[in-house]
Amino acid sequence: TTKMANQEAAEIQISELDLLSSMFPYEEEFAVTDQLALAELKHYVENESAEVPSSKVQFILNVKTEVPNASTVEFSMSCALPFKYPTVLPEITVRSSLLSRSQQILLNSDLKSYLMQKFSSEPCILSAREWVKDHAAAYIDKDLSSFSMTASDATKSEVTMFTRLWIYSHHIYNKQKRKNIIDWAKELSLSGFCMPGKPGVVCVEGLQSSCEEFWSRIRRLTWKRILIQHREDVSLEDGGHAEIQKQRKFPTLEEKCFDAHGARGNHMDLGQLYNFLEEKGCADIFQMYFGVEGH
Repeated sequence: TTKMANQEAAEIQISELDLLSSMFPYEEEFAVTDQLALAELKHYVENESAEVPSSKVQFILNVKTEVPNASTVEFSMSCALPFKYPTVLPEITVRSSLLSRSQQILLNSDLKSYLMQKFSSEPCILSAREWVKDHAAAYIDKDLSSFSMTASDATKSEVTMFTRLWIYSHHIYNKQKRKNIIDWAKELSLSGFCMPGKPGVVCVEGLQSSCEEFWSRIRRLTWKRILIQHREDVSLEDGGHAEIQKQRKFPTLEEKCFDAHGARGNHMDLGQLYNFLEEKGCADIFQMYFGVEGH
C-alpha cells in the first residue's frame, strides 16, 4: 500500500540522515537546516497514524576538494529530500563562490543526469557527495581558480537566492542579544522583525548568504533553545536590487512588542502577533510556530 511505501521511504531517509551525521559529525560539514521537518518525519515513522509530513527535510553538505594548483575549494550542496525519496531523486544544488552562474548550472545539470542514470530508487546522497568531490573542481575554469573572477561575476552568481528565515527561541530578554539582532540585520541589509519575550520570534529576509551569516552569528550566542522553525527560498531571475526589494514582506528590521502582560511583562499577546503576520501575508507561519490555527 502507499502507506507502507511511505513509511519505508521515511525510514530510509532517517537512516541515511543518521549515517550522514555519524560520518560528518561537524556542523561545518553537515547541517540539517530544517529541524522541524526532520522532527515531523521521525514522528511520522514512530506513529503509524501520523499524517504525512508537510515539508521536506533540508540540509547542507559542505565538500572541500583540491584544485590542480593545490589550493582547496569548498562546495556547498543544499539538499532537500522530497517525501517520496528515494523513489524520486533528491533536490540538490551545488554552489561555490568560484563558480560563475553558467558553470554552476552546468555542474548541477551534470550531477542530476549522473544520478538519473545510476540511481533508481536507492539512497544516493553519499554518491552525489562523492561525485561532487571528484568532479566539481573541473567546472571552475583554470583561469578562475586563480581568482581572476570579476566583481560583477561574483555578485551575479551570488544574488540568485532570496531567503526568509523564521527563527524560534525559548525566550529573548537579554538587551545585548536584542541589540545584536538589530545591528547585525542592519549590517547585512536584512529586514524582518524581532519579538522579544517568551517565546522569542525572529524573522529575517534578504540575500541567502546574508541570512546564513546572520544565523551563524546568532546561534553562537548562548540560548536555552533556538532553531530555524521554517525557511523560505526564492530564486531570483536577474537577482538585482529591485528584485530583492520586491520579495520583501517587511520594510526594515524592527523590534515588535505586542502588549506584554505577565509578571515580568514577558508574555506577548499572540493574537496580536497573528494579526501582524496576517497583515504581512504570513499568517500560515503562525501555525508552524505554535501548532494551532491563529485567530
